[in-house]
Amino acid sequence: MNIEEQVLLRIKPTLEEAEIIKDIVTELFDRVKVAAKEFEIPGIEPKLVGSAARGTWISGTHDLDIFISFPEDASREELEEHGLMIAREVSKDAEYVEERYAEHPYMNMQYQGFDVDIVPCFAVDRASNIKSAVDRTPFHNEFIKENINGREDEVLLLKQFMKGTGVYGSELRTQGFSGYLTELLTLNYGSFKEVIANACDWRPGTIIDLKSHGTIKHDEPLSVIDPTDPKRNVAAALSIDRFAGFIDICRSYTEEPAMHYFFPEPEKPLDDMEIENLLNERKSSFVAIVFKAPDVVDDILYPQLDKMKSGVRALLEENEFTVLNSITWAGEDAVVLMELLSSRLPEVKKHQGPPVWVRSHAQAFKSKYESTDGVFSFYVENGYYVADIKRKFATAKDLLEGRINTCALGKQITLAVNEGFRILVDREICNIEDEDFRISMRKWNKIL
Repeated sequence: MNIEEQVLLRIKPTLEEAEIIKDIVTELFDRVKVAAKEFEIPGIEPKLVGSAARGTWISGTHDLDIFISFPEDASREELEEHGLMIAREVSKDAEYVEERYAEHPYMNMQYQGFDVDIVPCFAVDRASNIKSAVDRTPFHNEFIKENINGREDEVLLLKQFMKGTGVYGSELRTQGFSGYLTELLTLNYGSFKEVIANACDWRPGTIIDLKSHGTIKHDEPLSVIDPTDPKRNVAAALSIDRFAGFIDICRSYTEEPAMHYFFPEPEKPLDDMEIENLLNERKSSFVAIVFKAPDVVDDILYPQLDKMKSGVRALLEENEFTVLNSITWAGEDAVVLMELLSSRLPEVKKHQGPPVWVRSHAQAFKSKYESTDGVFSFYVENGYYVADIKRKFATAKDLLEGRINTCALGKQITLAVNEGFRILVDREICNIEDEDFRISMRKWNKIL
């Protein structure tokens, strides 16, 4: 039995699992219809979408997406108000309920062991006429169901391979491959092995167009034209690093297939000694900005963390600190971690003025710096006045504590940082005890 066959034995859903899902979905559909009738909301139709509807879900995953389909002529206000009314009624007996907001409100609940999203949508006649982003999902459903042709197992293998190697998920935290994208890749290449083989030779600008729409290519590394909506790139969320990482992983697997690509050993958090060893081995300096994570969904939080990371990097580099690497992480706290060549600079800073022969500017510069406190020396070099002055911020910690609010941080993160933050340098990072953060540090530090 080869590796793929062994993997399928572990991930292919059983008939019993399929029956349980069928029963839960039937029950939820009935609840939606009863609630719509009770509230006298006409034209409502529940739909199961996503991998559970397409037979491409992995055994043990308990995620269900129930769409409440509204007539196309319904208003956005009706969809939002009536959609939540029905969802609240359906979720009355749930173990846990949370109203969430993306483009419009939807309900998430834990129901009989399943994680269920109840999402209102418009029943548009074609994907190109969508009134909200989720409206195209039922068209994805139908396309995959009509074309999968017994290749569900190949999709399962590709999904598990991507999960195991950390590239699965199109949310902004991961910026990887969505479930629909894995299905389209399987349809295009025909099998798991062919996806892997062809991905070894991908390069930025690769285009996959199953329906030969011939639409203009997108700017992203990989363009997979949505068969149901030719203007859309299904791979738009895929970052260049995830794209390149997948190519590297496919080449490694092709050379030497192994089970760990599908089921990696769980990562252990770095302990204090390992963090200290990391610092000693790299001989660089680590600076962490730590603050309470704002209570927003990941797709809002992580873009703001990336914006903060870019802003902090720019601030450090403007003040002559050399940034080697940076990562972001969020749990109860949020962390922006920067690796610097050094977190301390000399107290002296070389400040070049104008050429001596530009008289008015040169004299103004000289009168300002020639005999001012905080100036170590004043001289001419290569025809220019130069003042060696005392640096305002000689450490990255002082700079960040004094100037972090000048960085572009994003609305929610700005509020969170204003309520308080800590700057931890080098071994002080051991004060961050969250195991998930320490696991993230281990993953960042490992060899590709």
